[in-house]
Amino acid sequence: MGRYFNENDSIYDITEKYPELLDLFASNGFEHMKDESMRKTMGKTISLKMALAMKKINIDTFVDRMVEIIEENRKTVDESLILSNRNMDADVKIDGVLPCPVRIPLMDAFGKWMEEEGKSLNISVDYELKSASAGVDWIKDALEKAETEEVLSDIFISAGFDLFFDTNLMGKFKSKGVFKDMTGFDCFNSDFDNEYIDLKDPARQYSIIGVVPAVFLVNTEELNGREMPKSWEDILSSEFENTVSLPIGDFDLFNSILLNIYKKYGEEGVEKLGKLLQRGMHPSEMIKSHMKSSEKPAVAIMPYFFTKMIKKGSSMVAIWPSDGAIISPIFLLSKNSNSENVKPFVEFFSSKAVGEILAHNGRFPSTHPEVDNMISKEHKYMWLGWDYINSNNIGELIHKCENIFNRAVEER
Repeated sequence: MGRYFNENDSIYDITEKYPELLDLFASNGFEHMKDESMRKTMGKTISLKMALAMKKINIDTFVDRMVEIIEENRKTVDESLILSNRNMDADVKIDGVLPCPVRIPLMDAFGKWMEEEGKSLNISVDYELKSASAGVDWIKDALEKAETEEVLSDIFISAGFDLFFDTNLMGKFKSKGVFKDMTGFDCFNSDFDNEYIDLKDPARQYSIIGVVPAVFLVNTEELNGREMPKSWEDILSSEFENTVSLPIGDFDLFNSILLNIYKKYGEEGVEKLGKLLQRGMHPSEMIKSHMKSSEKPAVAIMPYFFTKMIKKGSSMVAIWPSDGAIISPIFLLSKNSNSENVKPFVEFFSSKAVGEILAHNGRFPSTHPEVDNMISKEHKYMWLGWDYINSNNIGELIHKCENIFNRAVEER
């Protein structure tokens, strides 16, 4: 904690030095911090430790998030300064987005690997690995213009479906066999390689290094006599209309939810999902929504990662759907034509060390066979399936589901 601030520092001094933290404070019950005059008066009299105790917020988890935001902001500034100096003639080019909660430890691990192992490769490397919150439009723009594989980067990393399967984007290269799975796994982690699920691409083109599971966070004080929802079927009940927060801003996960609900329940299921919507609340807001006087969803559907921020004794209860947590895969695509240079980097990003960062730091279960994902074997996953992916135009299907969902929201 002492690297950037101390728990006895005033919240005014902390936010004065790190203004990027203001949104975090505001979304966790400190709305007055957005008002400059109140921030100067009240903020100077309250220490970080006192403020979090008043709101009954877990100090360790909150501080971890503060440090992540500070370091993310610093790296974003640093990277923006060198963006114009990217080496487009590098032997290996890597593009992608990494899940926000694990981007910093992943980049630190990559930097260390480059220092210890990468130098011996004697090849030049250019990479741009942004935070998932930055979105993938910058990659989409490049893919829409790309006509040949020669202009593609050698490795792409991201969660979600539309970027990798839309026939106007990566899908046009998938059909040409441009990519090859170079991870070398004979089998995946048993969580994803068993009698009911198999994440391995049978065509051996796409690699998956982890997943983002969607679970329920239930505010028991807002159930009002309703039974706790235990499954996707339960949550789609009319009982929960207009009382559910959905991760609309998290396009990768939201698209996965739309696709899986459509596959299992058809258009009617997507319509029901639209009728559930109370608001697209950010998970960090939902964690503290039970403390606010209004806008209290009964249930939030969110990435599993955010459930670790729940404080003991709160009214918030995390539920892993009995019919499976819908997953958004974290894909790793590698270009076959440059396999000799690319393979060492694929081996790093699919390694046990990276898998443990995903699973242990971010609660994003890893596909690496030797990683303990620390999730009960009773918990299942809901996966779209390669047969379904390959037999549908996923880009068009996402667009169709979005239209059905939006229409249902408007017609309530």
